[in-house]
Amino acid sequence: MKGDCLMDTLASTYYLPLVLFSILIAIVASFAALDLGIRIHRAKGYARYLWVSGGAFAMGMGIWSMHFIAMLAFHLSIPVTYDIAIVIKSIIPAILASWLALHLISKPTMRVSQVFVGATLIATGIVSMHYVGMDAMVMGATLTYNPFLWVLSVIVAYVVSLAALYLLYKVKQQSDSPGIFVKKLGSAVVMGLAVVGMHYTGMSAATFRQHGHEAMAVSTINNTLLAYLVGFGVLFILGVAFISTFIDRRFETQSLMSERKFRAVVESANDAIILTDNHGTIISWNKGVHAIFGYEESSIMGKSLLTIISFGDQGEQEELISMRLKSAQLIGKTCEVQGIRKDKAIIPIELSIGLWTDEGKTYFSCIMRDITERKQAEEKINQMVYLDPLTGLPNRHLLNDRLIHALDQAQENKQMIGIMFIDLDRFKYINDSLGHATGDKLLIEAAKRFQDCVSKFETVSRQGGDEFIILFPNTTSDEITKKARTIVRAFAQSFSIDDNELFVTPSVGISMYPGDGNDLDTLIKNADTAMYRVKELGKNSFQFYTPDMNDAVSKKMQLEIGLRKALERGEFQVYYQPQINVATGGIIGVEALIRWQHPELGQISPVEFIPMAEETGLIIPIGEWVLKEACRQNKEWQELGFPPIRMAVNISSRQFQQSNLIEVVSQTLKETGLDAKYLELELTESIIQDSKFAISTMQKLKGMGIFLSIDDFGTGYSSLSYLKLFPIDSLKIDQSFTRNMFENVKDAALVHTIISMAHNLDLKVIAEGVETQDQLAFLVEKQCNEAQGYLFSKPQNAEHISVLLRDQSSLSNKMA
Repeated sequence: MKGDCLMDTLASTYYLPLVLFSILIAIVASFAALDLGIRIHRAKGYARYLWVSGGAFAMGMGIWSMHFIAMLAFHLSIPVTYDIAIVIKSIIPAILASWLALHLISKPTMRVSQVFVGATLIATGIVSMHYVGMDAMVMGATLTYNPFLWVLSVIVAYVVSLAALYLLYKVKQQSDSPGIFVKKLGSAVVMGLAVVGMHYTGMSAATFRQHGHEAMAVSTINNTLLAYLVGFGVLFILGVAFISTFIDRRFETQSLMSERKFRAVVESANDAIILTDNHGTIISWNKGVHAIFGYEESSIMGKSLLTIISFGDQGEQEELISMRLKSAQLIGKTCEVQGIRKDKAIIPIELSIGLWTDEGKTYFSCIMRDITERKQAEEKINQMVYLDPLTGLPNRHLLNDRLIHALDQAQENKQMIGIMFIDLDRFKYINDSLGHATGDKLLIEAAKRFQDCVSKFETVSRQGGDEFIILFPNTTSDEITKKARTIVRAFAQSFSIDDNELFVTPSVGISMYPGDGNDLDTLIKNADTAMYRVKELGKNSFQFYTPDMNDAVSKKMQLEIGLRKALERGEFQVYYQPQINVATGGIIGVEALIRWQHPELGQISPVEFIPMAEETGLIIPIGEWVLKEACRQNKEWQELGFPPIRMAVNISSRQFQQSNLIEVVSQTLKETGLDAKYLELELTESIIQDSKFAISTMQKLKGMGIFLSIDDFGTGYSSLSYLKLFPIDSLKIDQSFTRNMFENVKDAALVHTIISMAHNLDLKVIAEGVETQDQLAFLVEKQCNEAQGYLFSKPQNAEHISVLLRDQSSLSNKMA
C-alpha cells in the first residue's frame, strides 16, 4: 500500500528548436512594444487610445505566445494536454500587463512612485499569465513548486517589468535620435531575454510527480505543430503591428515635411502670425512679430495677446479676451485694432482671426499687419481725392458730396440752389503760348478771385482744366444774378503772372434747383449747356439755362455722332467748282469741295461740320478721303479724253501737321495714277505759323511737282515776309474782298494790292466769289490770272463738270 502512494518524479526535456523559436518571439514582441511606445508617444487624442489598445493586444499576444510555445517545447515522459479555457484565461493578464505598460509610457512624464507601482502591476500580470498557463496543463502528474525558485521567478518578473518600463521610456525619449533602430533592437534583445529568463526560471521551480499509471487521452494535435501555428500566428499579428507603425511613420514623415514647409512659409512672412490658446495666451509666433512689435520670443511667449494689441475697449480684461476673439464680428474677417509696441508706441494694426478646434481644444490664429504707411497714404489720398492739388479748391468729388447734402436740405426746406459752370475764355491760348507753368499760376490766381466773390457757405470747386463750378445753397435767382455780375466784373482786371499782364474772362452758365433739375448730374449738365451758349454769344458774360438750349446741344451731338459714321456709310460727296482763266474764259482747273447728305437732317453745310471735324480729329480721315476721291476723278476725266486740268484740294491745319502728310499724298498719287503737276494743294495762312516746319513740308511737296497756293489770303496774321520764303505758286484772294470791292473802296484797294504784289513775286492770282460781270471786268483790268464763283458755275457733282469739260473740248475742236 505504501508503494502505491509514492509518486515518482517525472523527468522533463526541452525541444530546442521551439525554445529558440520562443526566444525569437519574445525579442520580436519586445521590439514591437518599443516601436509601439514611440507611436503612442507621438499620437494624440483618440489615436493614442487606439494605439494603446491595439499595441497592448499585439504585445500581450507576443508575450503569451512566447510562454505558450516554451511550454509546448517542454516535454514530460507522460502525455500532456491543455485546458483551452484556462489557456485563454492566461492571455488576459498578458494583455492587461501590456496595456498598463504602454499606458504608463504614453504619458509625457512618469513619477518614481508610478514606475514602481506600474512595475508591480505589470509583474503581477506576467506572473499571473505564466502560472495560470501552467495550471492549464492536463496530465497524470501532480505539479508542485520550489518556493525559492517561485519567489525568484516573481523577482525576475518584477525586474523584467522595471527594465521594460525603463527601456520603453528611454527609447521614447530618443525617438528622433540617430541610430534609433540599433538602440531599439538592442533593447528588444535585452527585454526578450529577460522575459524568457522569467519564464524558464518559473518552469525550473516546477516539479512534476506522477500519481498513477492510468491511461490519459492523448491530444490528436501535435504539440510542435501547435507551437509553430501559434508562433507564426502571433508573428502575423506583430507583423500587422509593424506594418501599421510603418505606415503611420510614413504619414508622420509626410506630415512633418508639410509642417516644416508650412513653418518655413510662416517664418518668411512679413506679417506677424501668432497662435494662441482658448484664453488668448500666446503659444507660437513667427519672426514677423519681432519685426513689428519689437519683442523677443522669450519675453512674449506665454503672455496674453492683450500685451501687444488693444481692441480699443476701456478696461479690457484678460478673461474677456477669449470671448472677444470668438466674436462673430471678428472670426474669418479683417478688423483694425491698436498695436502696442515694446516701447509702448501705438501703431495701427490690421488683424485677421481664425478659429479651429483640435482634440476638443480651441485655438486662435492671428495674422497682424502694420498698416502705418497705408494709413498715412490714405490720409494723403483723401486730400488728393477731395481737394484739387493745384488750387487747393474742392474737386468734383467733394462738390458732389456737398451738392447732394444741399439737395437734401433744399428738398426738406423748400429752398433753391444755384449752380454756376464757369470756363475761362482765352485760357488755352495763354497756356499754349506761355507754357503750362504760367497757365497753372493763372489758374491759382483765378481760383483766389472766385473765392473772393463768394461767401464761406458757398463752394468754389475746380472740375479740371480751366473749368470751375460754384455751388450756392439756399439762394434766389436775383442773388445768383448779382453774384454772376460780380464775377464778370472781377475778371475785368488783369492778372500779373511772371511780369506778364494777362487777361482772361469768364463764360458763366447758371442752372437752378428745382426748376432746371432735381439731381446733381442734371443741374451740372444744364449749367454747362448754358455756359456754351455764352461762348456762342461772344463770351465774357452769363446766361441762365433755358430748355431750348438743349435742342442746340442735342443737334450738335447728333451731328458729331453722324459725322463719325458718315465716312463708312458713304454719306459724303465731292462737288467741284470750275476755276476760269480770266483772259480766255476756259476752265483750267476745279476746286474739290466736300458735301454731306445726312440721312435724317438732309444737306449739312460744311460751315457746320468742318469745324466739328477739326475739333474731333475726324478731319484727318475725311481729308484723306477727299484727296483720294478728287485725284481719282481727275484721272478719270483725263482717261475720258478731256484736256488735263488742275484739281485743287484744301488741306486743313491738322492734316498739314501730320507727320505722314508727304507719304499720304505720295501714296494717293501712286494709287490713282494722277501726275503730281495736276494736283493743287490749297493751304491756309494759319497752317504756316510755324514757318520752319511749314517751309520744310512745302518744299517736299513742291519737289514732288505739286502746285501750291495760299487760300483766303489776307484774312490771316502771317507776315508778308513769309511770301518770299514759301515755295508757293499762287495766292487766292478771299471772297469777302471780291464781293465787297464796289461797296468798299478799301476792299478794292486790297484786291489791287494783292494782285500787284503777287505779280511782283512771280505768283499767279485767283479770285474767289466772282458773281457779277463788273467784278470780272475789274479783275481783268487789274490782270488777275484766274477766277471762280457763281458767275461761272456753282459747285457741281462730277457728272455736271463732265458735261462742261465735254462742251469746252468740243468748242476747242471746232475752233481748231
